[in-house]
Amino acid sequence: MQVRLTIIPSLLLIVLGSGIWAGTGSCSRPEVLLPAEGLVQRIAPQFAGDILFEQIASPSGKDVFELESLPGGKMMIRGNSQNSMAVGLNHYLKYYCHTSVSWFADQAVQLPEALPEVPGKVSREARVVQRFFLNYCTYSYTMPWWEWRDWERLIDWMALNGINTTLAITGQESIWYKVWKDFGLSDSQIRSYFTGPAHIPFHRMSLLDRWDGPLPQSWMDHELELQKKILARERSLGITPVLQAFSGHVPRELRQIYPDAKIKKLGDWVGFDSLYHSYFLDPMDTLFPVIQKAFMEEQTRQFGTDHIYGADPFVEIKPPSWDPDFLDRVSKTIYGSMTETDPEAQWLQMAWVFYFDKDWSGDRINAYINAVPQGKMTLLDYFCEYEEIWKSTESFFGQPYYWCYLGNFGGNTMLAGNLKDVNQRIENLLKNGGNNLAGIGSTLEALDDNPLAYEFVFEKAWEPEQIDLHNWMDQWADRRCGTVDEHAREAWQILYEKVYSKMPRLGHGTLTNGRPALTGYGHKHWDGMVSMINPDYATDELFRAWELLLEAEDQGRDVFHYDVVNVGRQVLADHFMVLRDRFTDAYEQKDEEAMKAGGEQMIELLNDLDRLLATQRNFMVGHWIEDARCIGKDADEAAYYEKNARNILTTWGGENHPLTDYANRNWAGLTKSYYAVRWKMFMDEVIASVERGEVFDREAFLVEVAGFEWDWVESSEKHLSEPVENSRLVAGEMVEKYRDEILVR
Repeated sequence: MQVRLTIIPSLLLIVLGSGIWAGTGSCSRPEVLLPAEGLVQRIAPQFAGDILFEQIASPSGKDVFELESLPGGKMMIRGNSQNSMAVGLNHYLKYYCHTSVSWFADQAVQLPEALPEVPGKVSREARVVQRFFLNYCTYSYTMPWWEWRDWERLIDWMALNGINTTLAITGQESIWYKVWKDFGLSDSQIRSYFTGPAHIPFHRMSLLDRWDGPLPQSWMDHELELQKKILARERSLGITPVLQAFSGHVPRELRQIYPDAKIKKLGDWVGFDSLYHSYFLDPMDTLFPVIQKAFMEEQTRQFGTDHIYGADPFVEIKPPSWDPDFLDRVSKTIYGSMTETDPEAQWLQMAWVFYFDKDWSGDRINAYINAVPQGKMTLLDYFCEYEEIWKSTESFFGQPYYWCYLGNFGGNTMLAGNLKDVNQRIENLLKNGGNNLAGIGSTLEALDDNPLAYEFVFEKAWEPEQIDLHNWMDQWADRRCGTVDEHAREAWQILYEKVYSKMPRLGHGTLTNGRPALTGYGHKHWDGMVSMINPDYATDELFRAWELLLEAEDQGRDVFHYDVVNVGRQVLADHFMVLRDRFTDAYEQKDEEAMKAGGEQMIELLNDLDRLLATQRNFMVGHWIEDARCIGKDADEAAYYEKNARNILTTWGGENHPLTDYANRNWAGLTKSYYAVRWKMFMDEVIASVERGEVFDREAFLVEVAGFEWDWVESSEKHLSEPVENSRLVAGEMVEKYRDEILVR
């Protein structure tokens, strides 16, 4: 059994999953559950006494697990660590129990009445040492309002999928608050430096200050206590949390206290006013190591340490100089300041910066990353389903790195994922990626709509050879449906061949959520970057998959109903493009009656889509808003959090901001009260322009619609937060209603 020790003065605490044992010198086992046993208690409590665990050694030193049925209907799971045991448990649940454990706490884990028998002994060995998960952005687009219940399920999901390293950035504002107070800043200065909760990850990445602040103290207190629970559970399940180090981001007011410090305003980020620009302290300044030491010591006092720290000084902003000698000094100084406080420090750095800004040439990258001793900086190759930076940098010039699948920008609800290509890319990586390959990971921006892609990536870390994707999809269908059903299998084979064949892209959402336009998607800053206008499949093919799911045996599984709605959402959203194009044709022919009839069809479809989405809690904006409001300690704070929650999904950075709709979602409530209203405004104005004998004035419309968008952010309109109606029944109605319309067009 593996445990992690946290030394606290006068008391040794050994964290073991669901309990804490105060060491007394006794050799007897504490009366608490082992972490893997606690995992079973949470996800399969009816079998808590029948699923047993045993630790074994690994001859190769790699993570291993074994499954073996025992007399009396019991199941033995062996592994070299708690994490390996969790992977073994998940393998058993997936391939013998036909059970899918969702990363959403709202989706129940549904199991057979008795434990199926495993013939013989099943064993697996990990192909890579490390498996990494999460992105700074996930804390914005999915997690800002999470409570322990949500985190508990996600951590369980991470352990079940073999993740043993994860970004753990919750609660750090409390650490910085204490540090900046000690450096002489006031409460108001510090809390105003922070952004609102949904935007705080972009503040953490040094991209944005002050937007939608000041940050309430109550949120910082809430996150501090939440982080302590998160870290204890992750460590108990063999998941190493990556905390943070100081990389140079400071409040602008620090210049008043330290006028001689080399503090510089960084450049523009995505069109934000200079008021919201961040400030950077030159790492060569003598103040830099002093701040680093203060932060790391306070962080360790509150959270302990596993000696791995994230630090990303130039995420999407250019460094003050491109001189390789300067970049060498910056990196060397940041790392040196870490090791002054923690001699065992290791640095985790996003390689996203090297993809995002092509000014990072090979010599500059080499100078920056190899200023740190070999093996002490690990790179996250962030977007490998599209561009593998390891290939153009001689495997990061010898520094360890993770191959990561991103798969999602902003949480856009869109079925996508290049599974066949990812399968081949990972196989090539394992053959040719070099001895410095640290592992495989995912850096998704939100959790919403393509869970199979992420489970597939992490399964690649354990399967002994290249996965047969047709067979894998059949087994995925079995565990989503809860049984072997040929209709479900055929549906998922269609989805694999026709839909999960192309990678997700920036702005890869549906036209329903785009700013209304006669052609294209309606966002100038995404022109040429989006692909939702012309999907790589025919809508009738996707419609057939939807029909097949509805013909499958329904065992009442939450994940199956989620899939029914998710596929149906895409079908209706794709058909909306056809209706929009018909409306545009009618406009060009100045056919007012056809325009009015077409506009009514478009709004009716959006209302139908909203109704379908309202059958699933995780597709409801009311759920998102309610969770935000619940964190508020009083009515004023609840209203503040609601506005912040509405803002990030819609206008993002204020009225008519370039990032408007970056985090668009097909969610109930949002679809009907926001997207449908925008489209109605648009169609009314286009029709009115024809009636006046004028050309539609898009620029005037954009001014009007921007005002509506901001009014929606500031509104307090109530939305349903709990699902209504039955997902399968509503989907069945929609299939009958739209079948002829979709199949004969």
